[in-house]
Amino acid sequence: MKKFLIVALIAAFAATACSSKKEAATKVAAGSPAYQLAKDLAKVLPALDPDKPGVLITAKKFDVTAVDVIRMFQNSMGTRAAQLKDMDAARLKSVLQQAARQLGERKLLLEAAAEAKKSPTPEEIKAALDTQYAQTGGEQAFLEMLKTNGMGIEFVKQNITDDLKIQKYLEGIMAAAGQVTEAEVQKAYGEDKTASVRHILLLTQGKSDAEKAEIRKKMEDILARAKKGEDFAALAKEFTEDPGSKDKGGLSEDFEHGKMVKPFEDAAFSVPIGEISGLVETEYGYHILKVEGRKKETQPLDQVKTQIEAQIKERKQATAFEAHMTKLKKSAKFQAVVLEP
Repeated sequence: MKKFLIVALIAAFAATACSSKKEAATKVAAGSPAYQLAKDLAKVLPALDPDKPGVLITAKKFDVTAVDVIRMFQNSMGTRAAQLKDMDAARLKSVLQQAARQLGERKLLLEAAAEAKKSPTPEEIKAALDTQYAQTGGEQAFLEMLKTNGMGIEFVKQNITDDLKIQKYLEGIMAAAGQVTEAEVQKAYGEDKTASVRHILLLTQGKSDAEKAEIRKKMEDILARAKKGEDFAALAKEFTEDPGSKDKGGLSEDFEHGKMVKPFEDAAFSVPIGEISGLVETEYGYHILKVEGRKKETQPLDQVKTQIEAQIKERKQATAFEAHMTKLKKSAKFQAVVLEP
């Protein structure tokens, strides 16, 4: 189960401002593109009506509403945000709630950066913006691209500024977590490098507790059938909700450490080859894995040492980031609210 299964529509976050008091619920102007998009989406999910926005994330100093998320999509995607209208209610609900969580996490990081007095210089902001210009053939070409896609430069500038604030805030945390020892490199070199598995996924994103319980029961029934010897690939083709592997009988081949969400990876590299895992829960849903095989590194250590060090550093920093976000969320009383139909 690869990281970022549902990220095509949530690659960019909204620029946000934080205050010492809880922010008032934001509104969107009637007749604006974001308002009209919300009205259109409300035909599929009534809870998205911009005239009575539902809360998706709540914390001490802010809430994230459905309107906030829709405005984020409109600002970051422009006319491409209309893709949301092609989704059914379940898919739309899942995408919006995942985006709300990420938007809420961004707000927490910006709060923490402000408290730590972390802020980029004008020169750093200009350099980052110049990089954006260069990628599209210059400033004028970049501005034309934004205009064509119904996006604004002010959003881009604010988003870049906020990205740099968060980057500066996290620098110390990530640097300390990214130290790699020789012993760690030697240990990683001796471990399995890649794993190949078949897996079945039933999504739980955006589901209520009652719905999750039903999904878990269904998955337990599938697991029982697999344990009794039914063809795992056939079960995956019938039941899995992972579009990337469904037609391949749930097969994901030769992925390395750090390429999958952690609970999935832990099972893939620990369950004996040829055996079937129990239920594995991730942020996406419930999984069952059958481990098809694993491979060790075949190249000499001196040829892959730099790569191994980078992989270890990435994993350690990802773990540190998750632990830090958990700490921030606990302090902020950060909670997700299930979006009702």
